[in-house]
Amino acid sequence: MTTAIHEVADILKQHWTSVIENGKLNTWQLRILNAVKDCRTAALGAHVDGCTQCGYLRISYNSCRNRHCPKCQGIQREDWIQKRESELLPVPYFHLVFTLPDTLNQLCLYQGKILYNLFFKTAWSVLSSFGKDHKWLGADMGMIAVLHTWGQTMSLHPHLHCIVPGGGLTRQSKWKTVRSKGKYLFPVKAVSKVFRSRFIEELKKVLPDEMNRQVVATLYKKDWVIYAKRPFSGPQSVIEYLGRYTHKIAISNYRIKNISKDKITFSYKDYRKNGLKREMELEPLVFIHRYALHILPKGFVRIRHYGILSSRSKLKCRIEISKQIISCDAINTKQHHQLFNPKECPCCKQETLRTIMCFNRRAPPENWAELATIILNSYQPSH
Repeated sequence: MTTAIHEVADILKQHWTSVIENGKLNTWQLRILNAVKDCRTAALGAHVDGCTQCGYLRISYNSCRNRHCPKCQGIQREDWIQKRESELLPVPYFHLVFTLPDTLNQLCLYQGKILYNLFFKTAWSVLSSFGKDHKWLGADMGMIAVLHTWGQTMSLHPHLHCIVPGGGLTRQSKWKTVRSKGKYLFPVKAVSKVFRSRFIEELKKVLPDEMNRQVVATLYKKDWVIYAKRPFSGPQSVIEYLGRYTHKIAISNYRIKNISKDKITFSYKDYRKNGLKREMELEPLVFIHRYALHILPKGFVRIRHYGILSSRSKLKCRIEISKQIISCDAINTKQHHQLFNPKECPCCKQETLRTIMCFNRRAPPENWAELATIILNSYQPSH
């Protein structure tokens, strides 16, 4: 994979003083942005790995490991996907996208944790109700939901990507396939109306002061959009989708085209023009503030599992029961990338790498290689 020419970290470093003096970001946002700025630099320290077999040396600057960092998602994404592969059922999977209307954007900025939790809860409540209704299915379903809060231009656009298996378990622990005729999971208009009604009613309970008559009337007048895609072609398509969306962030480094003192240029897709690629210019502080809009509250879980795909159900082996009931062959999923093995030497390909030196929050000395070689020679070669 090619290296990005420009990075979000470069923008933060260049304008960090202005970000601090601007005073529009809270302490949590500043803490996250500071971690992204210092990721894989001497500010977070470094460590030296040495191979006890061939003497190979490698120095690595420490990562921030933050979920909002463009450079720290690859390994986490592949590890998460591999864990999900073993849980996939050999059935069609459907993709639904729930979107909150822009009328709620202001509330999302100041009451994000409440609204986003309610967003997950209501989406699952609606799908679960339709699933248990014998008119549509009459069984317990499952769902993997991923929250995205951004649009292509990093404006606030909260939406929930939901992956739903096309069936569920009845009370008799028998698998039942959804009657969708291969097109959509449930009627989209019906799901949209129920979702709008339930979300507004719940919002009136948790935020009664903000939900006055005018706001409620405005929300009911809007058409709440639920986008239902056709089912995935197979389990492999589900894995490919999850690989793109689960650990995605507001903007990747590869989309940043140019950085100057006064302008940041980045690419985006204009979905109103059939995904036409365009470029946008923003002032540095405006760019950083848009990026900060999508920093989630501390401890907030943005990937959630429900129903027969939840942790509780996994412990009860309901997924394994589902596989047996369906009586299908095992799912063959192709691994996208081999997971990075920190113990494997890139030179001799043996698992003989050891961390022999650490530098906490400081740059290594110029003679780090000589010092590392002396330490490495004290180890006995592995056999």
